[in-house]
Amino acid sequence: MLEIRWHARAGQGAVTGAKGLADVLTTTGKEVQGFAVYGSAKRGAAMTAYNRIDSEPILNHEKFMHPDYVLVIDPGLTFIADITEDEKPDTTYIITTHLSKDELFAKKPELASKKVFTLNCIKIAMDTIKRPIPNTPMLGALMKVSGMLELEFFKNTFKEVLGKKMPQALIDANMLAIDHAYAQVQ
Repeated sequence: MLEIRWHARAGQGAVTGAKGLADVLTTTGKEVQGFAVYGSAKRGAAMTAYNRIDSEPILNHEKFMHPDYVLVIDPGLTFIADITEDEKPDTTYIITTHLSKDELFAKKPELASKKVFTLNCIKIAMDTIKRPIPNTPMLGALMKVSGMLELEFFKNTFKEVLGKKMPQALIDANMLAIDHAYAQVQ
């Protein structure tokens, strides 16, 4: 089973990202979960969202997991949340930051020995969708780092998911955000 934990603040789109990823993966015949846990219900409060993906029925419905991927879409949470909680030895981290990896590791030395990828999802979101909602760029980075789906398949299926809620211009901007993140993650 593949497990993903998202660290974000309410209003940054982690729930939409987790559920959107789940919606896309269901089209491949996988069993999936996408859900969130909120502390305070206020915009800006720290929160986590989760995905589970498997070929077999998923019987675990608890938030507890040993994530294969940890997606941090709010840069500040890298420093104030325990993003390494319950990690596996090979957990992969994708972190939104404006810092270089060397700068990030200097400020958070415990990450230096881990498999860490970085990009600035907030800047990508502002440049493409004109809103500080970094969930879609993070999904583009996840597609690149994980290789779980081919990029064009993911984008085409995700367009259908977004088409239920967004005007075409915003869908197009989100596809551009995915492309930018896919190219920029390192």
